[in-house]
Amino acid sequence: MIRGAVVLPNGTGKTVRVAVFAKGTKMDEAKAAGADIVGNDDLVESIQAGNIDFDVLIATPDTMGLVGKIGRILGPKGLMPNPKTGTVTMDVTKAVTDSKGGKVTYRVDKKGNIHAGVGKVSFTTEALVENITTIMATVNKAKPASAKGKYVTKAAISLTMSPSVIVDSLELMDIK
Repeated sequence: MIRGAVVLPNGTGKTVRVAVFAKGTKMDEAKAAGADIVGNDDLVESIQAGNIDFDVLIATPDTMGLVGKIGRILGPKGLMPNPKTGTVTMDVTKAVTDSKGGKVTYRVDKKGNIHAGVGKVSFTTEALVENITTIMATVNKAKPASAKGKYVTKAAISLTMSPSVIVDSLELMDIK
């Protein structure tokens, strides 16, 4: 299973609302970095009441006990913090700025497909190409040592509701 996150050089084109679970000085750091919601016990109560008005949840390791209480609410929505995607960290400032700046998480589904948003139609061709090469370089670096042969066999790009365009997978394999 390949799973990770990458910060796109040209962003995703979306505005992301970030919530942070932190204690003490980390709360101030999160507010200074631009987090939309910062809290602790009060944030747990708000989420339990059904107020989930954020797109990304970041937590410090010392607050994961609180986050675990609401795991059944956050898990199905894909909001549970995870160290592999960089949402459980002591460096709250970097996590918030990355999330606001165009961080995309990717993982392989059951059939071996990787889905990731790389931009919007309004982006320039150069910006889209740069975002795609960044994602492919990250995926190629994450290739497990046990995987033999061609790692990317097929690749396609599409808009949300449109037919896909096949991309030459040999070019994508060479991206480092």
